[in-house]
Amino acid sequence: MSNAPGGAFTATVGSLVPSALPGAADKLACMDAHAPLLDLDPAVLERAPGVPLPEISPASSSCQRWSGGRHSWRHLAEGGFDQSRYLVEPLSEAVAKAYVLEHHYSASYPAAKLRYGLFDHQAQLLGVAVFGIPMSAAVLSNTFPELEPMVESLELSRLVLADEVPANAESWFLARCFEDLAAKGLRGVVSFADPVPRVVGGQLLFPGHVGTIYQASNARYCGRATPRSLVLLPDGTVLSARSAQKVRAKERGHEHVERLLVGLGATPPAADERGADWLAEALRAVGATTLRHRGNHRYAFALGDRRARRRLRIEGVTGPYPKQPG
Repeated sequence: MSNAPGGAFTATVGSLVPSALPGAADKLACMDAHAPLLDLDPAVLERAPGVPLPEISPASSSCQRWSGGRHSWRHLAEGGFDQSRYLVEPLSEAVAKAYVLEHHYSASYPAAKLRYGLFDHQAQLLGVAVFGIPMSAAVLSNTFPELEPMVESLELSRLVLADEVPANAESWFLARCFEDLAAKGLRGVVSFADPVPRVVGGQLLFPGHVGTIYQASNARYCGRATPRSLVLLPDGTVLSARSAQKVRAKERGHEHVERLLVGLGATPPAADERGADWLAEALRAVGATTLRHRGNHRYAFALGDRRARRRLRIEGVTGPYPKQPG
């Protein structure tokens, strides 16, 4: 890895991820492993609870970009990405968080450990990658059983590129991040691709993806994550299992979840009311719907030199990449 102006780091893509060439078939530049927004046709919701969610077809030759929480597209045929005009540098928590909250459709920020920014030659921040701490250490240890979670392995939690970034930038940006992660002692990164589109109020916020960018970056495909039921609220957000548990057990943070549901029409909880009883009634009152998610696509990246990548044990590798929904 050589030093670039301003302390940025650069390297040839092939030195880190042999098949992750800048011209590879990148597809989507934004990933959210815990995507919180959904909106389905009423005819679909009438089949709830337990209806499987529709998923995106991966037949696309465009790269997704983000600005102000809305997506746009850059076609691969445009080309135009010149790696000599860009730098990748570590970011502070404040800068990364502000960028993600402004531009990512979920308007949420994960528990982050390391953050990187994509800058142009004028030092303008045009993209952010966040490597974070998942809700459970098992997310990492199940994939990398020989690595210490959060020390030797992390989750790629957000990847956001701005409108003006040319197509084919994603794999180059990730490769730069991976090289610096490896220099810091990281040996594995897990990432998830959610194939379920996100539409709120009739407007598409996130079309879903099957992880084409990760495939172009030579990730190992590890099948689907655990299927789960999603509690869909009428504003298009999903009430996470963790948030529901906070209310049931009156854990720290339950007041925020209660205010959210009250704002949607639920009656405020009584002082002596059991959390579980109130939550059940609140969800009924606001018209929440239970839907079945078949699980995100899971990918694993081995970091380091060729020998280190070959020796890393990755559990759950299933073989061919997903090319069709389902």
